Amino acid sequence: MTSCIPGDRAGAPPIEHRSHRLADGREAVFFSDRGAAPVERVVDARPLGERSGHGQVRFDRLTGEWVAVAAHRQSRTYLPPADECPLCPSVEGRESEIPAEDFHVVAFENRFPSLGSELGELPQPRGGTGRELWGAASPAYGRCEVVVYTPEHEGSFASLPFERARTVVEAWAQRTEALSAMKGIRQVFPFENRGEQIGVTLHHPHGQIYAYPYAAPIAARLAERSRAHLDATGRPLMGELLRDETDAGDRMVLTGDHFSAYVPYAARWPLEVHLVPHRQVPDLAALTGDERDELAVLYRDLVQRVDRLYSTPTPYIAAWHQPPLARADREAGWLHLQLTSPRRSEDKLKFLAGSEAAMGAFINDVTAEHTVERLRRAAS
Repeated sequence: MTSCIPGDRAGAPPIEHRSHRLADGREAVFFSDRGAAPVERVVDARPLGERSGHGQVRFDRLTGEWVAVAAHRQSRTYLPPADECPLCPSVEGRESEIPAEDFHVVAFENRFPSLGSELGELPQPRGGTGRELWGAASPAYGRCEVVVYTPEHEGSFASLPFERARTVVEAWAQRTEALSAMKGIRQVFPFENRGEQIGVTLHHPHGQIYAYPYAAPIAARLAERSRAHLDATGRPLMGELLRDETDAGDRMVLTGDHFSAYVPYAARWPLEVHLVPHRQVPDLAALTGDERDELAVLYRDLVQRVDRLYSTPTPYIAAWHQPPLARADREAGWLHLQLTSPRRSEDKLKFLAGSEAAMGAFINDVTAEHTVERLRRAAS
């Protein structure tokens, strides 16, 4: 269950990036594969007007959570034909969101963001009740970025060569660091939605990064449990889980020098895998070069296995859990990937019905032990 990194990475040249501006002022960061020349000049000649309308966030007094409202996203691009894809390179007569005839990896501000483009501090509920926030929407501060993995319209992360996968990992790490430093940001969340069954609006291989002005509900819940466990035992919760799963061994999918993947004992989804670094780090930006190298190999291995489970590509959500930026949360938290799919058989999907959608009480149709055996058999 061990994967090796191709070649000796010692002394390898850096992966360079350059920040540029699109026609409407949005930032686009171009990342070049290791050893390749950086993109020094970008000209976006599109006659773009002002950015799309800004959203708002509303405080839910009943749950104590923020809810984003982004009505302006109703007009966003939806499953265009390949010759109209906004994530492909620009060519004469058809200009895309990426003003270059070729590129490696690009991260740019979403033209139709759920959050942003303004940055700022959200008001805090007084006395915990939030009554003063009722009926007074706040600007949807934050930032939403798209990370385009390749200029090729077809394919997925699983089909990337190692060097390109490594560049994507570098983009995740660099953008995590940059977004975390922005005013008012409380959590940075890189993720990928893959497949129409998940609700994707563009087929081109890509992911996204949300920089929230608040701690998202699940992140806040994980942070609370992680802090409580560390206070009670002196041990990080995720580290203890990783050690217990490793010692048990019956749900382990793959193991490297720096990362391991397993199907969690209490998996909620028909397909769910956690990819966890062996060392406690709060986010992707904190990984060393060797750890990033191995991550590019093991994560690609994992999504390749996921795609081999069925005769057609498996829809999935790949969610990088990075703790909120509060110091106590980072001290207790532990970076990990949660990859899930609602696909429970070749022709059946799990839908969130009453118990899951209304109560958050999951009922899984598949045991973790069955899932791990299938993933082990799906190795190349």
